[in-house]
Amino acid sequence: MQNVSFRDISDFLEFIPENELKIVNVLRTTVLNCLPECTEKLSYQVPFYKIHKNICFIWPASVYWGKTQSYNGVIFGLSYGHLIIDEEAYFEKGKRKFVTMRKFESIEEIDIDKLRSYIFEAALIDEGFKKRK
Repeated sequence: MQNVSFRDISDFLEFIPENELKIVNVLRTTVLNCLPECTEKLSYQVPFYKIHKNICFIWPASVYWGKTQSYNGVIFGLSYGHLIIDEEAYFEKGKRKFVTMRKFESIEEIDIDKLRSYIFEAALIDEGFKKRK
């Protein structure tokens, strides 16, 4: 039920409109700087970042979940956000069991330092998923 099908990340980046691409690039750079050992892979036609399990994802509004665009901007999600202590409710959980998300409609809305701290905490949680040898 998605409106697109990409071959790879570069195909995805070429499709994204400029206003969303600016946000995607800031989020993507932040994730890749915080998690240099992660794998970036398309899932549901958007980039997901994984070390042991999925840690986070970036979902621009131009990649629909369903038949129509349901929001503006770009969503940054934490796959196991329910395990992160988020006393200031920076991320929104809604009715989801695991995933928490925050929507950005401009790059000015992104607090890089705060986002980095959540990504680092998510990486620590991911380390707990590491298979024991």
